[in-house]
Formats: sequence, structure tokens, C-alpha cells
Amino acid sequence: MIKSDAWIRRTCLEKKMIDPFVDRQEAQGKISYGLSSYGYDIRLADEYKIFTNVYGAVVDPKAFDPKAFVDYRGPFCVVPPNSFALARSVEYFRIPRKVLAICLGKSTFARCGIIVNVTPLEPEWEGHLTIEISNTTPLPAKVYSGEGIAQLLFLESDETCEISYADRKGKYQSQVGVVGPKVIAR
Repeated sequence: MIKSDAWIRRTCLEKKMIDPFVDRQEAQGKISYGLSSYGYDIRLADEYKIFTNVYGAVVDPKAFDPKAFVDYRGPFCVVPPNSFALARSVEYFRIPRKVLAICLGKSTFARCGIIVNVTPLEPEWEGHLTIEISNTTPLPAKVYSGEGIAQLLFLESDETCEISYADRKGKYQSQVGVVGPKVIAR
């Protein structure tokens, strides 16, 4: 079942599920973030990895080349046309064992051709979210640090999973900063 604002607030206060936690929608001159009726709008931190082809790198999830991007920090990020950037959330998450969170892009960005992708937040995963921001337009696109980028929806099961993300020692557990793809060697 999808969880309400009351459940999200209570879980954040009791278990620090979202830190820092904003218990209402903030929108004064900004793209909204914070607690909503049935979700939580996350914010972008000021750290970005902007993909570039300056060095002729190939994007390969099994052999990720750091030359495929440039690191940038600032109050906003301009994502090149038909390209993407990686960023991270301001918020640090601690997902309870019976909970799965799903991330969806905000309509403000979708209406500008900006697509946000984040994989599900699995039971007992924790860390800052690494967020992919795709610019599908032929124009440069601007996103803002400290402002809303996507919404999380929280689903709670009536059963506890047998093996959580923490149990299997997931490769992105407790990540800090903008984290690129990893493949575990066999």
C-alpha cells in the first residue's frame, strides 16, 4: 500500500528515514520539495557529473571511464542538449526493511523535456540517491541545486522480505556523493 504524509512524517521522525526531512512543501520561488500528500519531493545537491565526449570515452557500465564526465559544483547545472548528467540528492535515506520507494520525475521538468531516472530504493538500502538527469531536447537545460527534482513514493509490504539490500551487501550501500556505475568482480 502507498504510504501517506502522516506515515512518512512519523517514520522520518522515528527512524530518520529521510535526513534532512522537510515536513511540508516548500515552493517560494523554487521548484517544490518536501513532504506532499503521498510522497516526498527530493532536492538536488550542488554536485554534478556532466557527461562529455571531449576525451572520446565510451560509456560502459562494466568498465566505466571517469573521463566520460566532468565534475562540477554550483548553484545550478546546465545539462548539454541530448545528453545527461549525474547528480545526488541533498537527502540521505535509510529505507526500512518492509518498505520500497519508487522515484518519479516532477512534471515541471517533464514539461521541459528533462527526464529524471532513479532506480527503486530497496528495503534497508541507505545513502544519498544518485540521480540521472536526461536532457531530451536540442537545447541546453538548467536544473537548480537545493530545489526539487523528483518525487519518492513509499510502498510498505505486510510481509518482511527474506533478504534485504543490506543483507546481500549491495554495491551501492551507504553511498555518499555522486556514484557512477559499479560491477562486482566475480
